Amino acid sequence: MGGSPTAGPKVWALGDLEDTHVSLGLLGATVVLVGLLRVVTLWGLPDGDPRRRPGPRLRPFLMELLATFQLCACTHELTVQADLNPSPHFGLTLTYFFTVIHGLTLTGSFCNPCAVLQKMAMERLAVETGILRILAQMAGALLARAYMVAVWSLGLIEQHRADRHRACRNPMRTDVPEACLVEAICSFIFHSAVIQLKYIRPKLRIHLQAALITFLVFAGGSITGAVFNPALALSLHMKCFQGEFHNFAIVYWVGPTAGIAMMVLMYRFFLPWLNRKRSLKFE
Repeated sequence: MGGSPTAGPKVWALGDLEDTHVSLGLLGATVVLVGLLRVVTLWGLPDGDPRRRPGPRLRPFLMELLATFQLCACTHELTVQADLNPSPHFGLTLTYFFTVIHGLTLTGSFCNPCAVLQKMAMERLAVETGILRILAQMAGALLARAYMVAVWSLGLIEQHRADRHRACRNPMRTDVPEACLVEAICSFIFHSAVIQLKYIRPKLRIHLQAALITFLVFAGGSITGAVFNPALALSLHMKCFQGEFHNFAIVYWVGPTAGIAMMVLMYRFFLPWLNRKRSLKFE
């Protein structure tokens, strides 16, 4: 009788730890799978041999689709990790670690429609190329959701079964205008930092960007989830979009896009105007 109260928690902790290991293994397997598919894509559709290329736009489309697929699929499973281990320190550590992994393995891809819009507005990325990238991102996001639902249906751990049947994981903890503002601010801060960090050596830049994303998740995660990525939001909260499309579209699509618009206005118009004004003042 005396051992019963302690035996229960020990068994629960052991099972929970095993579930965490299975979930982490799934995350690693997804990264390896996408890496292999990207290598096959690069090998099968090389730049230098037009005879082996069915179309000049297919390779970047597939690379962008696979990159967004990896980001969304891993983020789906990270939400499972948050349920298995509710410690915020553990969740933030995983956020930082996998953001670094994405930065190291998905070079050359945007994975975010807002990043494409920023490139189109500030670095003259062709409109057709930008639209193609955004379509690839949306396709990758939806494919990632279908992939995770299929994996969760296997019932590898109990939490997978619970997440598969959950109607809507609503991340908003405030009203729509405030949530939209939070997403806009997160988008503005992140993409402004990306511009400032682009001349730093890549390995250090990846860690700095991962640290910034982790901070934004810490600051805004309890309000909106701090997604600031329309493709990722569609993948994570598609059932919520179906139920309250206008609210989720305003928060997770209009909000980050507004943040990008503010950033472009600042860098293209306000800062040059301010520099000219200061130059005239010192003449």
